[in-house]
Amino acid sequence: MTQRKRRVVAWVTMSMDGYTSGPEGTAGDDWLYRHVAHEASAAHFESIWRGASTLLMGRTNYEGFHSVWPAITRDPATGPRNRDLGLFLDSVEKVVLSRTLETAEWANTRIARDLEAEVKSLREAPGRDILAVNSASVIRALLAADLVDDLRFAVVPVLLGGGLRLFGEGLPASEWRLVQSTTLPDGAIGLHYARD
Repeated sequence: MTQRKRRVVAWVTMSMDGYTSGPEGTAGDDWLYRHVAHEASAAHFESIWRGASTLLMGRTNYEGFHSVWPAITRDPATGPRNRDLGLFLDSVEKVVLSRTLETAEWANTRIARDLEAEVKSLREAPGRDILAVNSASVIRALLAADLVDDLRFAVVPVLLGGGLRLFGEGLPASEWRLVQSTTLPDGAIGLHYARD
């Protein structure tokens, strides 16, 4: 029996005007944290994450996740959903795509330098989905290399007016089919697009 190749899923939360983070010097990404903290959003995100056995991250995202999640997981005041998600993040395979990061201290983390070779190798290995987690630079590079099977968006009802944009010029043209759309109670829309 031939094993199905693992799917590469790009998951990102973005504003209505296409930014994954606000402009430098702004109050930060409060818009994102307010959305992620909503119970229905957390459940929606969790369903996406739980389908993966490998997470792909850029250096900045890895450092951000590592600076927050281990403490959340150990905090006795943390609720069950966040504690479970933190335990998942501790145990899941994490691959940081970086040319500059020298060491990765978080459990089950390794550093990869060559995105295309790494993803092609991961696709052939056993496991569930390979999830690129909210790293705009990694997702753009995966799209440019034609290595994304599914795009999962959470479009949050804010206009940021600037910042880090997910899409820009230079990406190859491609067509996608809508698999599912989900309206979340805080007004965000979850979108799942796929290519066969």
